[in-house]
Amino acid sequence: MSFRHVFIILAIISPVMVSAKDFIVGDEKGWTLSFDYQAWAQGKDFRVGDRLVFKYPVGVHNVFKVNGTGFQNCIKPPLSEALTSGNDTIVLATPGRKWYICGVGRHCAAASMKLFINVNADSPAPTMTPSPSPSPSQSMPYANSAYGSIRNVLHPAMVVLVALVSIFGA
Repeated sequence: MSFRHVFIILAIISPVMVSAKDFIVGDEKGWTLSFDYQAWAQGKDFRVGDRLVFKYPVGVHNVFKVNGTGFQNCIKPPLSEALTSGNDTIVLATPGRKWYICGVGRHCAAASMKLFINVNADSPAPTMTPSPSPSPSQSMPYANSAYGSIRNVLHPAMVVLVALVSIFGA
């Protein structure tokens, strides 16, 4: 493979590999009681493809994705919808408003353990070589960290495969 081909492949996959960000909710404090998550989220640019990572001691907290009413009134969905690993990763798959709460006891209502964010559409990353855009990857709106990791590996691998086929033919 010539240097030119390697450069084209790197130009295609580099923006894909660095475009998504992991946001550790609460930074070093994690997902905990009596923390101002709205202040934490202020000024952050959440984009489609980014990931929220909720870190907390297993059994002490959980994470629920809720709607605006559930957020305002701390209404938790069925327990079967709770994320409980202590290292929960949620892929931000679509733009728009997103709401998350802790459903343990009165953590949401009494300790404001809830997060609201607005996810912006992913802006196309600039590339040096014009190429067709890859099809949007399918991702679960929230997945545990294993699924998020698989997506991060498979998506760039598929882009490389498409680039190789377009360069060298089928």
